[in-house]
Amino acid sequence: MFTGIVQCLGRVASLEERPFGARLVIDAPAWERPFEHGESVSVNGCCLTLATWSGSSTGGGAGAPARALLGFDVVRETLARTTLGRLEPGRAVNLERSATPMTLMGGHVVQGHIDGVGRIVFVRDDPADWRIGVAPEPSLMEYAAPKGSVTIEGVSLTIAAVTPGGGHFEIALIPTTLERTTLGAMREGDACNVEMDTIAKTVVHWLRHYGGR
Repeated sequence: MFTGIVQCLGRVASLEERPFGARLVIDAPAWERPFEHGESVSVNGCCLTLATWSGSSTGGGAGAPARALLGFDVVRETLARTTLGRLEPGRAVNLERSATPMTLMGGHVVQGHIDGVGRIVFVRDDPADWRIGVAPEPSLMEYAAPKGSVTIEGVSLTIAAVTPGGGHFEIALIPTTLERTTLGAMREGDACNVEMDTIAKTVVHWLRHYGGR
């Protein structure tokens, strides 16, 4: 699981087709905690298994920032149900390693299982109240509640307003989120990975199938 608190930005080094789907390689800052083969990493909200990794440095000089090349095998189902198949070399991505018992729960419980691909319907880039509108797949709207949690591109966010009839919800973005994630670069029409709150999904599922609704 994850918390939706992005730890760093990486950049796509390559996305190469493979028989099973694709091999995605991310150039990322090295974490203090060593990587382990098989560990889970959230890439733009998608839980992926680390298949390969290698350390490197940029610039080649002393004191250059440590880097790591992270390789992930992405199956065709994931490519079809998320935005990962649309990534191009150089594209920035949000990264988060899986939570540990010592992780601060600054966001909310995020599984890394994308529910669907949404679309940015508007961007209001007002420094005093920067907001984006997100239209998820229609079946996901019933999980959106004002002040509820949602994950967009791997970022834990609070829903500021919901327009059920309009099929979208609004997110207010603070300066830190704009600076430390890819959301500040989002524009109208962009696709985004959406994971609705797992608690909301559980409650709605129970009411629909067992609660006499």
